[in-house]
Amino acid sequence: MPETKFREIADQLAAEFGALPPGSKVAGEHEIAERFGVGRAAARAALQELQRRMLVRRIKGDGTYTAKRIDYVISSGRAPSWSRTVREAGSVPRSVVRSCEVVPMPELVADRLGRQVGEPCFRLRRRSFTDGLPASWGDEWVPVDVVPQLATAIRHEPSLHEILRQMAEAEPERASSRASIEVATDEVADELECTPGDPVWLVESVNRDARSGRLLCFTQRWIRSDAMRVLFELVAPAAATAAATPTEARR
Repeated sequence: MPETKFREIADQLAAEFGALPPGSKVAGEHEIAERFGVGRAAARAALQELQRRMLVRRIKGDGTYTAKRIDYVISSGRAPSWSRTVREAGSVPRSVVRSCEVVPMPELVADRLGRQVGEPCFRLRRRSFTDGLPASWGDEWVPVDVVPQLATAIRHEPSLHEILRQMAEAEPERASSRASIEVATDEVADELECTPGDPVWLVESVNRDARSGRLLCFTQRWIRSDAMRVLFELVAPAAATAAATPTEARR
């Protein structure tokens, strides 16, 4: 069998999958091997090629689904809200709370939030989905004095952004953010239902109240790279933009 056969299979499947809604379950290795009269190795290589093209997502222990890779935009002009970001990208968000407990604030979190190590802090651990498929998992650290009733509130309001607005009377915005590509550890892979060693985004952010400057929370979020593309938007101040492009400004 020519070495390019798996690519021919991938090309044909790509054309077919393009007409399916995101999150549609598609044929696995066995079905593909039977359909195209090839061995399992070629079928597996075709699926891996489609995964490399970000056209499918393989969910460990469940199967293969058509993918819709959306943009996760980090910008000073956008609210630091997972659900709002996903909806604005045209997908359906959902989050599942793994735990919400009060723990002593670890050194890393205390450093990010300008607090004392050991202060009481909520660690909100959640897994999030886009279009029904696992996309993100991580921790959100909120000092207890910011929202004392967080454990109760999160049962009724899934958006931490809205809880901070309503119960802390804050207007959350990003104070700082950083993103890097990492490899999925066993724990991260279990939560994201991918394979250990797969590339994942690690996004860390500190959010503050836009009015008072008070630091509100620190988040660590691991994101499947085949589910989202992380984008940073840097927008120049209006005055600086006008000064740089006077001709454009007069039009």
